[in-house]
Amino acid sequence: MTGVVETIYTTPEGSQPMEEVEEIEAVERQGLRGDRYMKGTGYYSGMDECEVTFIESEAIREIKDEFDIDLTDGRHRRNVVTSGVSVHDLLNRQFTVGDVTFEGTRPRPPCAHVEQVADEEGVARALKNKRGGICASVVEDGTIHVGDELTVLDDGEHSEGVADAIKNRLAGQ
Repeated sequence: MTGVVETIYTTPEGSQPMEEVEEIEAVERQGLRGDRYMKGTGYYSGMDECEVTFIESEAIREIKDEFDIDLTDGRHRRNVVTSGVSVHDLLNRQFTVGDVTFEGTRPRPPCAHVEQVADEEGVARALKNKRGGICASVVEDGTIHVGDELTVLDDGEHSEGVADAIKNRLAGQ
């Protein structure tokens, strides 16, 4: 299962517009360098954070077709826009983007805040039904670029998973 990175977004502060970038450093167990959640300045910092969020370009197109809402400018509030792979198939699996390894951790459902920041009625509703993307943790750091291939790793190909890392860390205390 492979896909490709179409666009990358980040923002240094919660509720600020997302900024499109061509590449960004992903830091192990922290997130994207300079992004609001790595800096602890996100709207949900300390409550409901994701290190990195992924959304499908196919979902963004569905939203445009079904709701006539154009989110191609990053108003979906997700970091990495992919094509060619269902991001929900990445949950509880490790995958690479360029030289970075991620693990899909949970769905990222829409909320009222995303609609408020997008400043358009219906955005939260449009992002429902598996169109809101997922959260992922950075397992091995590096840099991701627009155009990088996203590849799902077979079980034998990946390093220690997030749950295993936590369990092993606690066992070592």
